[in-house]
Amino acid sequence: QVQLVESGGGVVQAGGSLRLSCAASGSIFRINAMGWYRQTPGKQRELVATITSGDITNSADSLKGRFTISRDNAKNTVLLQMNSLKADDTAVYYCNALLQTTRFGPDRNYWGQGTQVVVSS
Repeated sequence: QVQLVESGGGVVQAGGSLRLSCAASGSIFRINAMGWYRQTPGKQRELVATITSGDITNSADSLKGRFTISRDNAKNTVLLQMNSLKADDTAVYYCNALLQTTRFGPDRNYWGQGTQVVVSS
């Protein structure tokens, strides 16, 4: 069983910063990528940023320069530093991990339960 536990969400004023953290635990052989997605009511979940085990990152163009993703492979943790937050960043942020639970098993996607970020204008 694999668990992803997010923390760091909350309420912040526009222009402020928040840092989200997600720790993966359980029956994990190897994590190949971790990332963050976000969702607002009535909309599809959208990519925020991802990072591979080799530190290759991918992020939404609209967020580059404000959001930075990083990873601690030893701790199976991914961080999202969010700066210059805007009201439009208000959403539930979900942690994602693409991982193998056994050496020769397939990659599978796992999701956290989400953490709410509210940016007040």
